[in-house]
Amino acid sequence: MTVQEIKAYLERFFDPVELVGNGDVPITGPAKIEEAGSGEVSFIANEKYFRFLDLTRASLLIVSSGAPVGTGGGRTSFIKVGDPYSAFVFILEAYAKPRQVVSPGIARTAVIGGTAVLGKNVSVGEHAVIGERCTIGANTVIGANTVLMHDVLIGSGCVLYPLVSCYDGTVIGDRVVIHSGSVIGADGFGFAPQKNGSYIKIPQMGIVQIDDDVEIGANTTIDRATMGKTHVGKGAKIDNLVQIAHNCTIGADTVIAAQAGISGSVSIGRQCLIGGQAGFAGHLDVADNTSIAAKAGVSKTIQNSGQAYRGVPAQLMREQLRQEALVRNLGAMKEKLDELEARLKTLQHPPE
Repeated sequence: MTVQEIKAYLERFFDPVELVGNGDVPITGPAKIEEAGSGEVSFIANEKYFRFLDLTRASLLIVSSGAPVGTGGGRTSFIKVGDPYSAFVFILEAYAKPRQVVSPGIARTAVIGGTAVLGKNVSVGEHAVIGERCTIGANTVIGANTVLMHDVLIGSGCVLYPLVSCYDGTVIGDRVVIHSGSVIGADGFGFAPQKNGSYIKIPQMGIVQIDDDVEIGANTTIDRATMGKTHVGKGAKIDNLVQIAHNCTIGADTVIAAQAGISGSVSIGRQCLIGGQAGFAGHLDVADNTSIAAKAGVSKTIQNSGQAYRGVPAQLMREQLRQEALVRNLGAMKEKLDELEARLKTLQHPPE
């Protein structure tokens, strides 16, 4: 696309879109701001990168409406939009080549149960296994060596990458993406302690339900419910290596970063942001629009929406940061106390 064609493309999503510079320059693809060269497009969404406005060799930069664009060394054009980060995402989408997970059609080595129902244009990779009474919607792709146990329901337009495992009874909506190594519907961690110190396994009789437009990263595990369902709401985005335990509810459009661990029967609201390695004790509720910082330990229910929490145990971020600052200054405070104590002793016992 030319710069002018990119501007017209972005006008489908943003208003206003302003072009500064030459609109006839052809753009072959996107690149990082530090590495972009002639014929490439990059973006600046953070003021700390404004130094690249005149240094970059990119032919096109996507910048904020208020960015102080210069001459670009005479070689760069600029497109100004209200949200350059999102605008660049749309550009990446326009230039991205579709990833071919499997060859179209049903692989010769795939094993498909006789009672399974496959919709139009379903593709199944080599050595995949689809159990009895499974239903797969139109245009869904099942990667090589992926296993669907019996009674799995998958909607249309989904992509399951190689080596995904979906246990029996799993329900997956439309346009869901599940990356390699993820396990959906394994037994929840439920064992009843006995008087002799042993444990009896609690039957895990529920399912996992994943709603439309969810994306699940590689090697993530979502356990089935003891009874009822573990539920991931529409549009949620879950990173790699996340553990979601039995009977959890993840609200719509909530984002969970890598290595977070969510104990059983936790209910997380809509549009929450969960940082990497955050941990949640069991049977908690987290209000909508809550932000949990990385490595936070959430041990109590969060009732008020729209707040940010940090630390172990998790506290309101402003309070936790204040406490952290006090801890950093403890050494200096002790030195001052020691000095005051010494002066007090001198006053109480003056030298003869």
